Amino acid sequence: MSEESTDEKRAHIRAPIELKVEYKKMNTFFADYTKNISKGGTFIKTDRPLPVGTEFLFRLVIPSLADPFEIKGTVIWTNSEERKDHPEIDEFGMGIQFVYENDGDRDDFEQMVEGMMRESLGDLLFTKLLKKE
Repeated sequence: MSEESTDEKRAHIRAPIELKVEYKKMNTFFADYTKNISKGGTFIKTDRPLPVGTEFLFRLVIPSLADPFEIKGTVIWTNSEERKDHPEIDEFGMGIQFVYENDGDRDDFEQMVEGMMRESLGDLLFTKLLKKE
């Protein structure tokens, strides 16, 4: 799958933002990193992806916040060791779709993500990309 065809399927623009992500699987805690983030989800780089369909609570460590931001997510796809022979896969991990408790939580989180994206991309590029949505 080409990068262009992947971008066409996305509902929200993504910014290349690396944040520490902490989550728990059974009784084991993991700390991995995001590769990018959008209002709708993120890609977590990991060689231990959770199964597709797994809903879990994770914490995003955001430099501008004193405490990590907790949010629910659902694994919607994975790139794992079993798929290493596919040339389009350059990193292992899992695609996460955010799950919000209510519209207020969604609005708060989307505003925070917009701020991070604006900071990462710059005002001009952010504004141009936002118009494409």
